[in-house]
Formats: sequence, C-alpha cells, structure tokens
Amino acid sequence: MTTVVWFKRDLRTRDHAPLVAAAALGEPVIPLYVIEDDYWQLPDTSGRQWLFIRESLTDLDRQLRAAGSRLWVVRGSVLEAFKQLRESHGIRRVFCHEETGGQWTFERDKAVIRWCTENGVEFQEWRQFGVVRRLADRDLWDNAWTDLMRANTLAAPEKIPAAEGGPTMDWQLAPQMLGLADDCPDRQAGGSARGEKLLSSFLDRRCVGYQYNISSPNTAFRACSRLSPHIAYGTVSLREIYQQAKAAGQHRNTLPRKKKSLTSFRSRLHWHCHFIQKLEDEPELEFRAMHREMEALKNGPNNSERLQRWQDGQTGWPLVDASMRALNHTGWINFRMRAMLMAVASYQLWLHWRDPALHLARLFTDFEPGIHYSQTQMQSGLTGINALRIYNPVLQSQKLDPDGEFIRRWIPELAGVPREMIHTPRLMTPPQKARYGGNTYIAPVCDHEQAARVARKAVGEFRKRSVSRAETDRVLKRHGSRKGPVQKRPGVPSSPRKEDGQSDQLSLFD
Repeated sequence: MTTVVWFKRDLRTRDHAPLVAAAALGEPVIPLYVIEDDYWQLPDTSGRQWLFIRESLTDLDRQLRAAGSRLWVVRGSVLEAFKQLRESHGIRRVFCHEETGGQWTFERDKAVIRWCTENGVEFQEWRQFGVVRRLADRDLWDNAWTDLMRANTLAAPEKIPAAEGGPTMDWQLAPQMLGLADDCPDRQAGGSARGEKLLSSFLDRRCVGYQYNISSPNTAFRACSRLSPHIAYGTVSLREIYQQAKAAGQHRNTLPRKKKSLTSFRSRLHWHCHFIQKLEDEPELEFRAMHREMEALKNGPNNSERLQRWQDGQTGWPLVDASMRALNHTGWINFRMRAMLMAVASYQLWLHWRDPALHLARLFTDFEPGIHYSQTQMQSGLTGINALRIYNPVLQSQKLDPDGEFIRRWIPELAGVPREMIHTPRLMTPPQKARYGGNTYIAPVCDHEQAARVARKAVGEFRKRSVSRAETDRVLKRHGSRKGPVQKRPGVPSSPRKEDGQSDQLSLFD
C-alpha cells in the first residue's frame, strides 16, 4: 500500500512525525505538495510568500533525495490530486500535520477528510505546534503546550521508500503565473538550510540583548531571531528551536545576560502558539471582531484616501511611513512597528480593521493567520479584554529612532533633515526646508493627537453603550491568557494610559 505525506506548512524532513511514521511502514511513500491556485487568489496571499515557499520546496526536495525519495509537486485541487493518485498508485493512507489556517484551508481540510472517509483512505494528522484541536478547556492548554515542546524531536528518516513514477512539472513558477504581482527586493529566502543557519547564528551570538533590542527598528533587524517565516512555513521545527534555545541558555558556560535573553525568546515561542490557538478555537476571527459586539464600532466603507496613504507610506508621520516602506521592501518589520502601523490605521485614521489587516498580511513574508488576525484585532481594540494601545507616532519616533537613522534610510525626502527636526518635519519653516530638504515630504493626514482623543472617546462611549459583560466574559474565558498576571475585564478608557504599555499581553511577530 502507498502512503501520501501531504506537506502544507511543514516544509522539512527533521522532526516531521507524519513523514517518520510513513517511512517506518516500509511501503512506498509519496511526499506531496499541491500548488493550489484558488488559495493564491485569497486576499491575504502574495508573491513574496510564494517565493519563500518555492525556495523551501527546492530545499525540501534536496532533503528527500538524500533519503532516496523526492518531492512530488502538482498544481490544482488537493482533492483532484488525491483522486488521481488513488487511481494511479492505489493510495490507502494520507498522513499530514494539522494546520490552523484561514477559513479556506479549514474547509479544504474538512473536504479532504470527508473524501478519505468515503473512499476508505486512512487519514491521520499530527500536532506540529502547541496548538490543541478541539480544546475542551483553555485552562488545559498550557500543560499540553509544555508536554509537546519537551517531547523528543524526531530525526529525519534515513531511508524513505520511493513510489514509482510521479509528476515532472517544474514548480519554479514566477508569482505572475499564479496571478500574483509582487516586488520585495530584500525578502528573506526560504529553505531549511537557511533557517537552521539563522537559528545557529542567533543562539551563538545575536541573541544577547534580545529583550532590549527588539523594539527599535534600528536594532531589531539583527537582534530578532528572524526565524518567523521559517516557523510560519515549517522549514524548521518550533520544537527544535525551543529545545535548542533552552539547551543554549542552560549550558554551564552561558553567561547570565545571554541566559536571560534566551529565556525571553522562549517565552515568545509560547505566545506564538497561544495566539494561534485563538483562531483554532474560533475560526470566525478571520472575518469578525473577537469581541462580537465591537464589530459594530465602525460602519460603512473605509476612507479610501486615508487607507491608500497609509498603504503607500504617505501619512506624513515619519516613523509610520518609514515602517511601511521598509515592510514593503523587505517583507519584515519588528513587532513594535507592526503594532504601531495597525494601531494608527485603527485609531488616528479610524479605519475598519479588516482592510489594513489584509494589506499587512500580503506584505508579511512570515504571514501566520492565527497570529495575524488576533494580533491585528488586539491592536485595534476589538478583543474586549486588552487595554487600548493608541500609539503616539511622534513619541514613538523620538524614543525608538532618536537620531532619525531608520527614517532617513527609508524616506529619502528627509535624508538631509537634522536630528532635532526629523520627527516633526511639518514644523520646519520654509527657509529650513530650503536648507535641509523636506519640501517633497507630504503633510500629515490629520492632527494625530486630536484624532487619538476623538478615537479614545468614541471607543469609550461605544463600550458604555453597546458592550455587555456577558460577551466580554465569554471572550476572556475562551481566549484570555492563563499564564502570568490574571487578566481582568478592562474598564472604560477615560484617560490616556501609558501609550505603549505591554502589561497584559506579549507579542508574537518578533
């Protein structure tokens, strides 16, 4: 009998339970990846994501060939691929990892399971992250995560019995062949080899000072692990990352500063799965607010001009624009800047969360649906269990890029503006603009301080008028953190809080 190992967001051979189980049977194995055209028409997909996957498939094929097998890649419907393989190779088993994706992949997976049941094909799934399917009680989640992360990792199979024949298509498809138009010159490259190299350099030296350097865009590009796209597409096992980070931190020769940095890093891996679990428990979060009553806060279409200026990095707030332009060019930006981009869109620009969330999803090479949709909602004040974070773009600029280094790198219009003027170029006099430049940089879309006050008041009044305790308690019970300080129902925001306080949640984008 032939077994199909269906690769999705798990493009590796090490610590891959479905592949190990299939190889152990001693019967032919078909390692299969399906390029699904309908998936690539979804509004949160992009060419930069496909290019990362394409490189990862090439590396996966290299790994499989070392074990006497090769990757089978077909294009079209997964169901059609399975039907054809049943006719040509008599497949009797489909092994794969569980996937917590968007509604489209959720429905696809259910259709595959139905087909397997109806056609007598054994279907088995394995957990790849600390995400628990059909979790009965959120209080049980943390122990389940710990148990999985501490379990032994699996070596790549030394020998994988090969099936005869197979497709010969060239999967090096350009984005345009999938209907994707994208240009990301400094995108991270995919593949397990690159992911493992990143992990090694991070654990060896780059991790030192991690918790202090991840917030500033000047230091984050090096200080962050940069493993996020490799985790998102499974080119490196999250469990291996966790265990190697723990081993490095606990080594007898590890200095206290490095140990503390790696402890902070491991906590982010925990929160990674915590956020994906939210979408696993409530798939509707892709389309509506976590706190269902908060979805009615904003009605009607978004202001198209404001949305476009935000997307183009033309808001007139230097750090916001520099962050958007850097993200467009590289496919990555650190969490603090991601949070600020989303918060500014939601509060100062008063945009409904969905359009900005989709735009950011397309720009992120490391797009992970479970993290993305719950995080964008959190930054938009739609969870009902988190404090509002209304970022002041000027104060953030002064704090995180005091010399304007990041701003000048990504906004050439301001390249000659001195330190004391770089954060508020709108205040420059005509003679100053003539001397230092800045004449071509756009004026702010609005007064950000006044817009923040209006937004805070609107959210506060809406909560008083339209938010029920029952719905807030439902969200807290289903999605609230069970680790660290006890989460409580937030009061109505009546006065500004510490603008970027992170007291009740951590973030997963770094």
